[in-house]
Amino acid sequence: MSNFVEDLKARRSQYALTSDSPISDQEIVKLVEDVTVEVPSAFNSQPQRAVVLFGDANQKLWGVVKETLRAVVPDAEAFKSTEAKIDGFAAGHGTVLFYDDADVTAQLQKSFPAYKDNFPGFARDAAGMLQLGVWTALAEKGLGASLQHYNPLIDEAVAAEFGLPSNWKLQAQMPFGAVAQPAGPVDKQSVENRVKVFGL
Repeated sequence: MSNFVEDLKARRSQYALTSDSPISDQEIVKLVEDVTVEVPSAFNSQPQRAVVLFGDANQKLWGVVKETLRAVVPDAEAFKSTEAKIDGFAAGHGTVLFYDDADVTAQLQKSFPAYKDNFPGFARDAAGMLQLGVWTALAEKGLGASLQHYNPLIDEAVAAEFGLPSNWKLQAQMPFGAVAQPAGPVDKQSVENRVKVFGL
């Protein structure tokens, strides 16, 4: 089996993270940059954007998430499990924020009106490919990660905290770090029910 498939198998939703990393921060940034450059997009439009947070910046992000959700879940007892989950993400080594540049999609809709209704879906496809690419590349380097979606609740606060352009639309958050406790097994549906082959 190819290394790529083995790397996909290694990519799991890892929630128990530590602040350690088997590779340097510079290597992590280079990995995210390389994957961002190489992942495809419709019409080669390249709408994908990524923000990599370490140290205090990472803590600020999860502080924003916590305070935003605290306002949504005002009951202190009910908030405890949410707070514990967020603290778990903050305990990791860093976070990758994934964005879509909405201006790119709007320009494509203007330039190719026949495909206008398709471009938002194309942008989501590109975002998903980038997320999977980075997630798998992190796993290949021995880093655990998971994919979170606290957007759109946190969008404005995060953009203000890090001075990000208003046309960047937050798609997902990926906390990562050394794996403290590996994820358990997951059930997989029968591949025969998911893949059909004709003409073989």
